[in-house]
Amino acid sequence: MSVTDTDIAFVKELLEGLGPLTHRKMMGGATFYANGQVFAILSSSGEIFLKAKGAFADAMAAEGSRIFGMDGKTMGYWTLPYAALDDPDLACGWARRALDALA
Repeated sequence: MSVTDTDIAFVKELLEGLGPLTHRKMMGGATFYANGQVFAILSSSGEIFLKAKGAFADAMAAEGSRIFGMDGKTMGYWTLPYAALDDPDLACGWARRALDALA
């Protein structure tokens, strides 16, 4: 399964409060960029993940987020908390925290 243009449009609409986003399709999913910085991925199954490490990753885990893994290896991306999937303000808040943690 791979993401569709509709899936990508959903992520961009959900996170439009961040300003202009770009994306790149890859491996059935997509990566999302803010100001040239990768901060999120959309998996081929349609789940949104935010890049997180350290204290921010701990906060994501405390919200029940799951870490992204592939071929038995985990990567530094965590699922967007469930409550944020239909709340653009909450989603953008989490995404801003992801971007801040990358700075």
